[in-house]
Amino acid sequence: VFINTNDNWFLDKQGFAAIGEVLPAGEGYGGMEVVDELYSGYGESPNQVKIREEGENYLINEFPLL
Repeated sequence: VFINTNDNWFLDKQGFAAIGEVLPAGEGYGGMEVVDELYSGYGESPNQVKIREEGENYLINEFPLL
């Protein structure tokens, strides 16, 4: 999961599809408290090249708790 906290228009050209929006603190449920609830046990270990090449099979086999 890539979480971008700014409006970085240049990422749009790179194929990053938005799946939601993190709201500013105090503007309702949907802020960083939602991000904090995500499973973080894998840290930064996913390999972007393998994700691109092997897709969902790689993610299911290597990161079953996602």
